[in-house]
Amino acid sequence: MALEYQEPDSLHALVADNRPGPAWHAVRPPVVEDAPAAETLAERLADRLRDMIVTEEFAVGTPLRERQLAERLGASRTPLRDALKILAAEELVVLSPRRGATIAPFSPSAIADKLDLLSVLEGFAGELAASRASDAEIMEIRALHHELLAAYERRDRLSYFRLNQAIHRAIVEAARNGALSRSHAQLNRQVYAYRWRGSADASLWRRAIAEHGDIVDYLTQRDGAGLSDALRAHVGSTWRQLRAGTDEA
Repeated sequence: MALEYQEPDSLHALVADNRPGPAWHAVRPPVVEDAPAAETLAERLADRLRDMIVTEEFAVGTPLRERQLAERLGASRTPLRDALKILAAEELVVLSPRRGATIAPFSPSAIADKLDLLSVLEGFAGELAASRASDAEIMEIRALHHELLAAYERRDRLSYFRLNQAIHRAIVEAARNGALSRSHAQLNRQVYAYRWRGSADASLWRRAIAEHGDIVDYLTQRDGAGLSDALRAHVGSTWRQLRAGTDEA
């Protein structure tokens, strides 16, 4: 199904004068992309369920019935159980002997702690990537950024989210540090759902776009200190705004 949106003004005008962005409504679930050959069936199922959780197809506390999920996903229950264990390790679902799997509760303080750590990892990645990224990698990240701008213009929230994640992963990979890449991937999966919420508010989304422009500029200039600071601020800024609307300090 298509996204409904009002025709936007130019992106640069929206960012420059801080006008509210056009209204839009995401009305379709994510499309599951082809998985790498090395990925197991359980991992592919976990990827699909993670997307469904991230885009809030399931509310917090919703029980995930194995039989119904298996039929919906066209999978047997054994790999599905393994997929749920993967998501439980990421703290996206809770497994209990009596209730089975349920969508994990939302804890602002716990997410804030994780995003604080994620901002440090991304800041370190930016510092390394500024000197270690190849020219081709930087060009690819700039190309992804242009696609990100196009998704924003269309108010295509899902494509924007995927491109946003791809840019951050590309910067981390360009740091050439395997331990950093693994730690970042594990932690980032735990906060997918909350990074998704950053594009639910037009003003936060517009601000994130401007911050992404700064990030790509610092990378292009190979300014490690500037890129590190920009990434750390970017990871935390949206969450601070979202958290301001919660009841938990």
